[in-house]
Amino acid sequence: MAKPKIEYQCKACGAITFQWAGQCGECKAWNTLEEIKRIKTGPRQRSQGLVTNSEVIRLSEVSAKQAPRIQTTIGELDRVLGGGLVQGSVVLIGGDPGIGKSTLLLQTLAKLSDKMNCLYVTGEESLQQVSLRAGRLQLDVPDLQMVTETCVERIIEIAAKSAPKVIVIDSIQTMYTEELGSMPGSVAQVRETAAQLLRYAKQTDTTLLLVGHVTKEGVLAGPRVLEHMVDTVLYFEGDSGERYRLIRAVKNRFGAVNELGVFAMLEHGLKPVSNPSAIFLSRHEEPVPGSIIGVSREGTRPMLIEVQALVDETHLSNPRRVTLGLEQNRLALLLAVMHRHAGLTLHDQDVFVNIVGGIKVTETAADLAVMLAILSSFRNRPLSHDLIAFGEIGLAGEIRPVPNGQERLQEAAKHGFKTAIIPAANRPKSNHIEGMKIVPIQWVKNVLDLC
Repeated sequence: MAKPKIEYQCKACGAITFQWAGQCGECKAWNTLEEIKRIKTGPRQRSQGLVTNSEVIRLSEVSAKQAPRIQTTIGELDRVLGGGLVQGSVVLIGGDPGIGKSTLLLQTLAKLSDKMNCLYVTGEESLQQVSLRAGRLQLDVPDLQMVTETCVERIIEIAAKSAPKVIVIDSIQTMYTEELGSMPGSVAQVRETAAQLLRYAKQTDTTLLLVGHVTKEGVLAGPRVLEHMVDTVLYFEGDSGERYRLIRAVKNRFGAVNELGVFAMLEHGLKPVSNPSAIFLSRHEEPVPGSIIGVSREGTRPMLIEVQALVDETHLSNPRRVTLGLEQNRLALLLAVMHRHAGLTLHDQDVFVNIVGGIKVTETAADLAVMLAILSSFRNRPLSHDLIAFGEIGLAGEIRPVPNGQERLQEAAKHGFKTAIIPAANRPKSNHIEGMKIVPIQWVKNVLDLC
């Protein structure tokens, strides 16, 4: 047997060195080098796998036909993926423990196993546990192939014999390759096992779905190169104790980035929510101070969100600035603009901002709604329950336009809203949306007259 070669790899950046050191020479992180034993492979092992065509051709000679899609018939999942699964694509799904990753993939394979050959590889649970989950979800999957295996070479051998069209690996952190002597879940193992599975998927046009663990910071565990290797990266958002679960595409080579899918966790699994705008609105019986509806755009569709703000006198030397679902630096910026250009002083007030429903707003179109909610709470004046607002706030005190303003207005009108406060540059060309009054504003100082 060949003597293993000892190397040291950084857990943070994946850099390899042949001598241990307290600090990584590449990323300068401390105490991140771990020992790995790389076993030299023989010629037979290195030649395993299919041979691809490596000839050089011109770009004009490459076929530009649309990649064929596999419809999962789960509407929200197909939306996040960009229209369905692409043959030969690799999808990485991450999320907190217990949030529904395995449940969603089992439901997906239950839909697909009637039409094609599918393989579910579990490295964390026994086949009995997966069978019990399928029974609890009332899934009829008599033709679904399953195997409990963690060796990636063995998995590829099994897949080569059964030739499935879709493979689920649950999870990539439990897999290992015989070429490395390190423990499963280490940086080297995750990178090498993912590379072998990705190579097999591309060579055989097999759709591969990988489940990935996340760290306590909420990012995928393992080397960052793992996200670069795959075609699509999906993240579960929200709390595992909440009823509604959100799936966001942060990378997608075959569809829109930041597309959002909404699911409800019910007794029999995850159910797609076709109209997410309705579930994020509280619909108070009477208007309350500090609450307003904004229109955010997630991926390819507009979505109504409720923005709540609470402004209260502080008893601390440094007032608190707390945000849930919104970047905290964005709140600090808005408060500075309100003070400089509108004369509203909140240096002696605690300010709390919350996006209802656990959704995270990343675009700047929510600025105007946040500012109106803060102003409403500070003055203790409720805003109309049929009012919506969207717009970006600039540092010069201007209300800047946002993309797809017409679609946002139409979505609000569809849900019965009668008044819209929008940037002047987003005013419709016809200056009319059926059943809705448009209030265009251009400067932050004009916002004070609205509340």
